[in-house]
Amino acid sequence: MATLRRWWPWLGLVARLIVGVVWIVAGWLKLPDPAGSVRAVRSYQLLPEAVVPTVGYALPVVEIAVGVLLVVGLGTRVAAAVSAVMQLAFIIGISAAWARGIQIECGCFGGGGATATDATAKYPWDIARDVALALTSMAIALWPRTRLHLETLLFSHNYDDAAHEDAAHERCSARRCRDIDTDELTEEIRG
Repeated sequence: MATLRRWWPWLGLVARLIVGVVWIVAGWLKLPDPAGSVRAVRSYQLLPEAVVPTVGYALPVVEIAVGVLLVVGLGTRVAAAVSAVMQLAFIIGISAAWARGIQIECGCFGGGGATATDATAKYPWDIARDVALALTSMAIALWPRTRLHLETLLFSHNYDDAAHEDAAHERCSARRCRDIDTDELTEEIRG
């Protein structure tokens, strides 16, 4: 566990960048064809027709916004939580289409809504990808503090205690101690 704690800031950075870039690419590919995005949302036959255009038009913009926030590391916890919720919605949508025998392109990276004869063969892969991205997003939401994020530069006072706590854990690991109260060690480092 101590090793994961030490490496999480770097692993979290990689996770943040992967999920963020996926969102940016997905949204960017949908931007040139907003009507296609609406068709993709409609093809799942899950939402009332009255909200389909709003969701279809807003989805690429939201995807890009979430992606940019994750890449730059601003509002990381909220962006990752939104990412996880959106991935769960996509998992439900693809699963529902699969269960009802609807053969469509998922529309995840644009071009959705078209009838596809081999869609059921792709659904498991689409779901697996979305599950992996959802779990990664949840991890980022739970532990948003990673390396190279804008929040540190803009709001460094919020991260001072966390930095001291990390230093305490580093010092404890260096001493190979096991039962030290990290609060005491943090106070020692601050003092």
